[in-house]
Amino acid sequence: MARLRRGSPALIRDLNRSAVLALIGTQGPIARAEIARRLSLSAATVTEVTRDLVADGLIRVVDQAPSNGGRPGLLLGLVAEAAHALGVKIAADHLAIVRVNLDGEVLARSEEPFDAVAPDAVAQLAGHLRAAIERAAGTRLLGIGLGVAGIVDARGIVEAPILGWRHVALGPTLREQLGLPVLIDNDVNTLAVAERLYGRGREVEHFLTVTIGRGVGLGIVVGGDLYRGSRGGAGEFGHVTIDASGPRCTCGKRGCLEALVADPALVGQAIEAGLVQPGCSVPEGVERLRVLADAGDPGALRIFAQAGALLGRAVAGLINVLSPQLILVSGEGTSAWPHLARAFEDEVAEGTFGPLRGVAIEVDPWDDAKWARGAAALVLRATFATPLYERQIEDSVRARLAGSLSAGAVS
Repeated sequence: MARLRRGSPALIRDLNRSAVLALIGTQGPIARAEIARRLSLSAATVTEVTRDLVADGLIRVVDQAPSNGGRPGLLLGLVAEAAHALGVKIAADHLAIVRVNLDGEVLARSEEPFDAVAPDAVAQLAGHLRAAIERAAGTRLLGIGLGVAGIVDARGIVEAPILGWRHVALGPTLREQLGLPVLIDNDVNTLAVAERLYGRGREVEHFLTVTIGRGVGLGIVVGGDLYRGSRGGAGEFGHVTIDASGPRCTCGKRGCLEALVADPALVGQAIEAGLVQPGCSVPEGVERLRVLADAGDPGALRIFAQAGALLGRAVAGLINVLSPQLILVSGEGTSAWPHLARAFEDEVAEGTFGPLRGVAIEVDPWDDAKWARGAAALVLRATFATPLYERQIEDSVRARLAGSLSAGAVS
């Protein structure tokens, strides 16, 4: 559990430093006067903090603000290359790995084979991460972010039924073996963090990220920050019961949303309807179903329409409870969105409480690297997070950033 720190001059400096760095990182280039105005800090405090950040090589003067006749102000921007982070999206059969700079720009990416159900799955993952660290030699590497389809507690213990993982001590094991900060969260949460730092979530304080594909996920941003719940499990949208007498879900319950609209469920329905051959893999079955729908097959169109309607009804419930400004829909399941969209939109409109209607809903194309970038954003967020609470892993990232110039690069 996070513990509130006692007030001290050092803490106030940390708070100011993190707040200024966060503002420059997400809203820059920006002038010192504007920083002072937005953060309600004195000009002298902003000057002192930014002078230190320039000396540390984390920010620099990048331009001059337009002048109204007086002395033009200087605009400060992030030094993106001052430090890097690794991000990994863990899937059942592969790893998507990226290296990003402080601006979240992807500098390198790879896809590696992986078997999540193998007895040596954690050892496999550690081996791939060592190789990625070696490829980053010569850079200042702040840490590693991992996105996994499951629940992750504050220590990095993972419960991921979809991967067959039960109480896997992923965080402690990897931190010990790799000697770097390792931050882990639900993969949909990581996507939401990336959107908040670098995407469309920068412009709104309350938004949701809904994902469909192998499973159904939800990332919740409230008041500009990720909501994780008391045990790190907020957002298990796929396990909301839709039909108590419905099919058995991987979680053990019956009639979960995921058991009705996720890719494995769609393939199962297609097999029952004789549209897909038994024994095919889930990706093969979904692709076959999508091709049939593209060709106008009524059975395939019906399956997608039913899934779109169920998902839309559930999303309407989210709007009624959380009243977001924006909903982003992502995941591999969006490849069939043209066949889901109409029923989805109809049910959202029908099921949303009148005064809350009109929420913007945007659909993203599927991209594994974007999810890996989201995982890296866990590390980047720690560099910008205001350290009101003691969070040992995030503190270790900030310590590496503060000491990056003296400690040097990864060797």
